[in-house]
Amino acid sequence: MINTKIQLYAQCEKYASQKISQAQAAISAAQQAANEETKSSAGDKYETGRAMMQLEKEKHATQVNEGLKLKKVLAQINPKVQLSTVQLGSLVMTPQANYYIAISVGKLTLEDKTYFTISLASPIGQALKGLKAGEEIFFRQQKIKIYEVW
Repeated sequence: MINTKIQLYAQCEKYASQKISQAQAAISAAQQAANEETKSSAGDKYETGRAMMQLEKEKHATQVNEGLKLKKVLAQINPKVQLSTVQLGSLVMTPQANYYIAISVGKLTLEDKTYFTISLASPIGQALKGLKAGEEIFFRQQKIKIYEVW
């Protein structure tokens, strides 16, 4: 299971890195478009175009910051450590689904098994937080029993 955690962690890191690099590329493209915008006889058109490019850069800068926050959360996780309670970095096995508590990446598949990579702050993350193998909870009118925590 530790190998599974390491692989899931690596996929989360890849997701966060891609989010940052895509946003940085979009910022560069918006900057280049703003630089190439030539002032035409209609000065307002030029100013409007530059303003739109500035808004685009700001939007992508926010996405870079979100990616950096994801990296910060991941930095708190050591995937090589086995955990006994559900917390950041836990791999949680239930009959309904398998959860990796890290960042909200969504559904990942490893070796024909599906894992939901979720944030500890998510509703299901909060419901599972602090529980151990063998414990159960009711979540959205469904009983969930924890088989294993890694």
